[in-house]
Amino acid sequence: MASTTPPSSGKTARVAKAALGQLRATDLRGAARLATQATAGVARIAEGVHQSVLSTMGLPGGAEPGRTRGLTGMVYQGIHGVTRLVDAGLQAALLRLEPFLDRGMAGRDAATPPAEREAVLSALNGVMGDRLAQDANPLAITMELRQQGRPLDVAALGASGAATGKVLLLVHGLCMNDLQWQREGHDHGTHLAQALGYTPVYVRYNTGQHTSVNGRALAGHIEALLAAWPVPVQEFTVLVHSMGGLVVRGACHYGAEAGHQWPAQLRRVVFLGTPHHGAPLERAGNWVDVLLGSTPYSRPFARLGQLRSAGITDLRYGHVLDADWQGRDRFRRSPDRRTPLPLPAGVECFTVAATLSARNKPVAECLVGDGLVPLHSALGVHDDPARCLDFPRARRHVAYRLGHLALLSDAGVARQLVQWLGRPLAG
Repeated sequence: MASTTPPSSGKTARVAKAALGQLRATDLRGAARLATQATAGVARIAEGVHQSVLSTMGLPGGAEPGRTRGLTGMVYQGIHGVTRLVDAGLQAALLRLEPFLDRGMAGRDAATPPAEREAVLSALNGVMGDRLAQDANPLAITMELRQQGRPLDVAALGASGAATGKVLLLVHGLCMNDLQWQREGHDHGTHLAQALGYTPVYVRYNTGQHTSVNGRALAGHIEALLAAWPVPVQEFTVLVHSMGGLVVRGACHYGAEAGHQWPAQLRRVVFLGTPHHGAPLERAGNWVDVLLGSTPYSRPFARLGQLRSAGITDLRYGHVLDADWQGRDRFRRSPDRRTPLPLPAGVECFTVAATLSARNKPVAECLVGDGLVPLHSALGVHDDPARCLDFPRARRHVAYRLGHLALLSDAGVARQLVQWLGRPLAG
């Protein structure tokens, strides 16, 4: 008898099995923590709506905004209490089970990076990575230097003879990871290694944290990397995509402030689609906060808009330094109060900006940018001369009919990188 199982169901089962096969023991504990936090969050929103309704009827609310009182308040307190108990019980139980689960996973091929799991974790950290780190959630990504999806082993790199004197550091953008430099069969790091003899090293970091926090951490990692490099460093170059550019600018600032050696070794930085002056999508998200907070009934739902991470809100204007956000409500609509920060002195800085428009389109249409980052933002152009970034014309490149992610795989961009980085360093 022929099988009655639809072909699509078999494919779905295989995909589900492959996805489950990439889970780690700590993922279960992290997911349980997220589930209990979501339950508590929904209860707080419901209580806020309940309190708003009572206040419009002239009835008193709780001791603090968004809280109810009396029997209703006791019910919500009970929900929060039970949720905390469930969370504590699940964490304790799963923590005890992890050694047994890890043993069952020991037979997996450690040489194959779990790309799908890495992509999901990176997206999750981009959206709420600051909260994950604050809660010590096992799903929170910690910054590390990597090659081929695994932690960098400098000693092994030297022993294999694979380390050259030309070090290329690659820093990814929001909601992404080091494996995603590989796109449509192309990786700029691998390409530059083959064309110009660089040794690529990839950064993986929690993009949901403030860009300045990541910048300071990256400065320390670079100092340790170059100090331990197994051969003399002849050239240190950095290639960044999107948010990675803000992180690297912060790293240059904090590295110099800390008296590190590496800022003097840095020769070139190439920015691909970096929102130096912010991105309009985060500004739109800020308007959502304002609209949701405009009425008593919608105000409790403003919590949903405020789930987005510190890293995302830093993209509103392109924050780089602690001073750009410290002491301010990051969800409150406010003007651009960034501290102007020029490009690092003594470093050749290049920028590639993309636009979805064709070359012969009107200027106004070209300014739209790559779908995420406006053209002027990627080029460092600003109405305030103090905020403009000085990219010489010969170090600027505009790619037409190209989207933000396509900057990672475009052949024209790859050629431009080889052309720029293949030139002798300025004296």
